[in-house]
Amino acid sequence: MKRRLVTGVQKYLLNPPIRLALRFGFAPPGYALLETIGRKSGKRRRTPVGNGLADDAFWIVTEHGRGAAYVRNIEANPRVRVKLRRGLRVVWREGTAQILADDDPRERQRLLGRGHPLRALNALAVRTLGTELLTIRIDLEPQN
Repeated sequence: MKRRLVTGVQKYLLNPPIRLALRFGFAPPGYALLETIGRKSGKRRRTPVGNGLADDAFWIVTEHGRGAAYVRNIEANPRVRVKLRRGLRVVWREGTAQILADDDPRERQRLLGRGHPLRALNALAVRTLGTELLTIRIDLEPQN
């Protein structure tokens, strides 16, 4: 019940304005756009996520674990792109995603939030609204 309610609020209320802002090159602080390939449709699927950039890795702590469509898409095809802020610009970075079932998602959030108030706020929301926390690491390709 909780997952269904949270997913509906995110899908129809919270994610559309963030997705729109990122589409037009404005990255709201603390957010990034994850692009996966649909496991059934083969179409590009874009989902706003918390900005978990750390060097050449991008970290995501999912709220609903393997129940999230983008996680199932990653399981089918781990090649992804992430649209994120780089200085004042917004850029796409390609990478390969890996689901880390043995990682401690709460500890990962603590590490990512250290010194980043918006990441810490996002982590709080994920812990509060989440039903099954799961960590994903995306190894980003070097920038040109």
